[in-house]
Amino acid sequence: MEKKQLRIRVIQQLNQMSTSDYRNRSLVIAKKLFDEQVIRNAKTIAITISNQPEVDTTAIIEQLWQLGKRVVVPKCEPADRTMAFYAINSFMQTERVFKNILEPIPAQTELVEKNKIDVIIVPGVIFDNSGYRIGFGGGYYDRYLPSFQGELISLAFEEQLMDQIPKEPHDIPIHILITDKGRLNFQ
Repeated sequence: MEKKQLRIRVIQQLNQMSTSDYRNRSLVIAKKLFDEQVIRNAKTIAITISNQPEVDTTAIIEQLWQLGKRVVVPKCEPADRTMAFYAINSFMQTERVFKNILEPIPAQTELVEKNKIDVIIVPGVIFDNSGYRIGFGGGYYDRYLPSFQGELISLAFEEQLMDQIPKEPHDIPIHILITDKGRLNFQ
């Protein structure tokens, strides 16, 4: 099955989750994330502001702020499919853009260079047992990750796991995958 068809199938499956199940399972994943040594040690953490059916990251971001972490979120440039990360201290520094995604307002935030980010929490729709992922189809992370030197973590519901997915030569595996049922380490 092609990536596009797999993506559609998994998103449809996730959309069938009840609101309470979605919230509870997102909280389980968040708790496991904060047990990670790499999160405790990190100063700057990159993370997207999720939309359902992605694992909810709103509470994660709020807890990162409470822990004194610098939270950076991506600003995508659809014209050339690139992105940059900006530090936010409040959701008031964001705006809804393309595809209803919350992104930082550059005039109100600080650009953070790639080498200043310790961990990127990489979004995805599907993950396999080798740490490879199928994203949402924009290719933004595929372009950003090749020269990134920090840790790569992803968060997913168990339904997002598959034994194997189609891979491209440019695909970069994540290091850790945290689900509501467990944790996979690919390093």
